[in-house]
Amino acid sequence: MLTKSTHDIAASFSRRGVLAATAGLMLGLASLTGAKAADDTIKVGVLHSLSGTMAISETTLKDTILFLIDEQNKKGGVLGKKLEAVVVDPASNWPLFAEKARELITKDKVAVVFGCWTSVSRKSVLPVFKELNNILFYPVQYEGEESERNVFYTGAAPNQQAIPAVDYLMKEEKVKRWVLAGTDYVYPRTTNKILEAYLKSKGVAQEDIMINYTPFGHSDWQTIVADIKKFGSAGKKTAVVSTINGDANVPFYKELGNQGIKAKDIPVVAFSVGEEELAGIDTKPLVGHLAAWNYFESIKTPANEKFIKEWQAYTKNPKRTTNDPMEAHVIGFNMWVKAVEKVKSIDPDKVIDALPGIEAPNLTGGVSKMLPNHHITKPVFIGEIKGNGQFDVVWKTPSLVPGDAWSKELDGSKDLIGDWVEKKCGNFNVKTNKCLGSGS
Repeated sequence: MLTKSTHDIAASFSRRGVLAATAGLMLGLASLTGAKAADDTIKVGVLHSLSGTMAISETTLKDTILFLIDEQNKKGGVLGKKLEAVVVDPASNWPLFAEKARELITKDKVAVVFGCWTSVSRKSVLPVFKELNNILFYPVQYEGEESERNVFYTGAAPNQQAIPAVDYLMKEEKVKRWVLAGTDYVYPRTTNKILEAYLKSKGVAQEDIMINYTPFGHSDWQTIVADIKKFGSAGKKTAVVSTINGDANVPFYKELGNQGIKAKDIPVVAFSVGEEELAGIDTKPLVGHLAAWNYFESIKTPANEKFIKEWQAYTKNPKRTTNDPMEAHVIGFNMWVKAVEKVKSIDPDKVIDALPGIEAPNLTGGVSKMLPNHHITKPVFIGEIKGNGQFDVVWKTPSLVPGDAWSKELDGSKDLIGDWVEKKCGNFNVKTNKCLGSGS
């Protein structure tokens, strides 16, 4: 029987010790290398639906952030580091937005997140951004009634889209009866509440206002469009103010065409139909209808023409469209870069404090500014849909309009302001001089 000597056993343990030590050293070096690699980039979260009912609108916003990161990296990145996109798909599933946001912040360690489209998705992630103290840039028109410290709203508030659109229809189209048609969630319901109060303040009677809501992805519009047609046959000029979101717009406009409703008879002004939604669909039923945005691809400025050219080169698609929420991401991204470079840090607290007052050019010839309420200044345009899926601008504001976080049309909001610079409060009551807690 063979036995090992004490020396052999000692040598064996010694070799094991060396191997263990070597393995430990290698692991240590690997982790240091990994840490160094992680330190060499600044991670940017992209939180947009790439599947489900909102993919028709949100996929292009993901591509926009990838494009902006690519362009910024060509300039040397930010603070001498390259930007790295971390893309997730919340799949038009509102609770999943919160889960994916938490993952981006805790696991992927992103410095900032660009994302969400619907207000219900934004409301879903708000507690996560507050709890984990990160930054969300939200690029889509919304209902207002919110000013959060951790959110920067680069899309339109109601006074930058909905109210001007109604004013246009009243003055230019002489509209007397109003159909407020929306998808059934917080943005359309709150916007229509604001619009209903505004219309009544202008002398519109209750019987001249029709309000209707449908679920996400709604496809059977026959009865609703028939009701709209009947409502519009009372001898008064009628218009539809549409907060219908996502892919439900396609069958809605198709049904308008099926029932012979033309833009000259009952115009529709939409707040969620842009160039991206019109691309690749039959635009015949939409010709002459309207959309209210703060940007249109058809606007001729050197900045816009340069952006379109670079965007189409990046996507390798000479027909790839641009749209309003894309421009909002352009403005927000450039503001974030400026704020980070100003404070020489990606620390959320420093960047949040630096952002109010930061300016960035928009694509329509002006310069947008981040306000103390975390909203921006924007021009407002009304565009008429053409057969090629583009818009003819038929009206615009004379100057940029500051975004109101709180609506002057609602009793509970008219005395509130958001001010994260002096008051450090998202809903400060100017009559009582008190902060009412959370910003939303």
